[in-house]
Amino acid sequence: QVQLVESGGGLVKAGDSLRLSCLASGRGFSFTAMGWFRQAPGKDREFVGGINRSGSSVYYADSMKGRITISRDNAKNMMDLQIHSLKAEDTAVYYCAAGLLAESAKSFHSWGQGTQVTVSS
Repeated sequence: QVQLVESGGGLVKAGDSLRLSCLASGRGFSFTAMGWFRQAPGKDREFVGGINRSGSSVYYADSMKGRITISRDNAKNMMDLQIHSLKAEDTAVYYCAAGLLAESAKSFHSWGQGTQVTVSS
């Protein structure tokens, strides 16, 4: 099984860019689809995007397209989320996840503890 730890969150200004990282430990990272979710206060957890096992296919939520990039480095057991043009609405806890299908939010089954992103204007 894979254990996941997010990092890179913090307090940022609207319009800035931020890179979040997810470090995986355990066996099977390169054989597991990965993804990002976020949860704002009082809101349901939202699918941000996913990336397949090899990194050849990436899927983004419509609400985030054009502002984010998801990538992975299987040699480092790492996945990144880059967010550009940050908005106050991006304020949320961001979670790294492992699953079966990168394009299917319901297929994700393992989660990190989350990292807080707070965007001020």
